[in-house]
Amino acid sequence: MKLLDGKVAIVTGAARGIGEAIALELAEQGAHIAFTYVSDSSAEKAAALEQKIQSLGVKAKAWKSNAGDAAQCESFVNEVLQEFGQIDVLVNNAGISKDNLLMRMTNEQWEQVIQVNLNSVFYMTKQVIRPMMKARSGVIINMSSIIGEIGNAGQASYAASKAGVIGFTKSVAKELGSRNIRCNAIAPGFIETDMTSYLKDGEGAEKYKSNIPLGKFGAASDVANVVVFLASDMGSYVTGQTISVCGGLNI
Repeated sequence: MKLLDGKVAIVTGAARGIGEAIALELAEQGAHIAFTYVSDSSAEKAAALEQKIQSLGVKAKAWKSNAGDAAQCESFVNEVLQEFGQIDVLVNNAGISKDNLLMRMTNEQWEQVIQVNLNSVFYMTKQVIRPMMKARSGVIINMSSIIGEIGNAGQASYAASKAGVIGFTKSVAKELGSRNIRCNAIAPGFIETDMTSYLKDGEGAEKYKSNIPLGKFGAASDVANVVVFLASDMGSYVTGQTISVCGGLNI
């Protein structure tokens, strides 16, 4: 028996990278997957992922939906409930970065990052907790970042948004634990994806790797495996925690 047989999981921002790996690994463990993408340029990738997940013998559907828009989140969750009948797992993965030195950062850059990385977690969580409370069961997994724990020059907005996710996670865990709803965060370090491909080779890569005790970048599957642990009964006594998947960078 698979770890998530018959469960329904939502993954936001799943058309590529870590989100795609999470959606696929949850499906491998038997979960039906509803996932979002936001841009027209990702539509083809989303359609391909939908088919790939369906080939694993579970149900899958992609929605074009902006997790940073409260109205779209409400509509999306309502449609998922109509289509799938339940929501057991929410993975708040959608995120962006607009890196800039603080003195050069515009108000718009700050607000965009907070909107997508932090406000979206609030919007989506608020929508799923009602059906989860009714079922007296549910798992919420929020994607933070190692940068939210240790900070980084040129990433004040990103660090603030991801640190906010950690505080939000702890508060939700305390509010909803009595309803058997668990809420945890994952803080990835340097993970090899399209977004970090520029770090992969050369002197820059070696500089970053030299600060990582394990001496290498992580894979998207490393994060996805932790998501499966938290989403399944293996993590049934874990809530309010932030698990760093960073090769020891935060030591």
